[in-house]
Amino acid sequence: MSNPVLDLIARTRIIAIVRLPALEDAVALSRALLDGGVRVFEFTLTTPGATEAITQVSHRLPEVAAGAAAVGVGSVLTPEDAHSAIDAGATFVVSPVFKPDVVDVCALRQTPIFPGAYSPTEIEAAWTAGAAAVKVFPIRGLGPGYIKDIREPMPFLKLVPTGGIDASNIAIYLKAGAFAVGVGGALVDRDIVARRDWAALTARARALVDACPAI
Repeated sequence: MSNPVLDLIARTRIIAIVRLPALEDAVALSRALLDGGVRVFEFTLTTPGATEAITQVSHRLPEVAAGAAAVGVGSVLTPEDAHSAIDAGATFVVSPVFKPDVVDVCALRQTPIFPGAYSPTEIEAAWTAGAAAVKVFPIRGLGPGYIKDIREPMPFLKLVPTGGIDASNIAIYLKAGAFAVGVGGALVDRDIVARRDWAALTARARALVDACPAI
C-alpha cells in the first residue's frame, strides 16, 4: 500500500537531520529548508524540545498539513519515545539501531519506521521485521559502493545511508541505489542556525537539492 510520506521521500530523496543544542527557531529553520527545496525534516530526540518542535512545525507550516512536506523524529530508542513523538505529530520514525519493539509500535501506529543497521544481516533483519526503509548507519567509513553491493543480491531493499553525506557526494550515493539520504551537520549547520542566517541555510539546502541527479 502506498504511503504519502514514503512517496514524498522517494520524490525528494533528502532527509534533513536536525540535531542542535536547542530548537527555539524550529519553524524558521524548517521554513529556510523548505525555501531551499528540502521538504523532509527529522528532529532528533537528542535535541532538547524535539517533540515540541515537531508539533510547532506540524501546525505552523501549511506545506506539512498539505502533504508537500513532512516532519519526523530521530534517535528513537524506546517504544515510549516512538508513541510520544507520533502523538506530537511525527509522520515517520528513525532509529540509529534496530529495535524490534520500536518497529512494532510503528506498525501499530501505521507510521513508517527507518531503523538503523550496518551489516547485511542486520539490514535484512530490519527489513523483514517491517522497516519501511533501513537507515544504513554510519555510512561514512563504508562509502557508496556498500549500498550498491548490498542491493545487488537484495534489490528490494530501500536504504537510507546517513553520515558524512553532503553536496559533493550525494549524487554518488543516489546513483548507487540509495532510496534517500540523511544529511545532518553538512546541511543544518549549528553556527548558521545560531546566527539565524536563514538565507545561508536556504542556500545550503538549494545546493544539496541541485546536486541530486534527476530521477
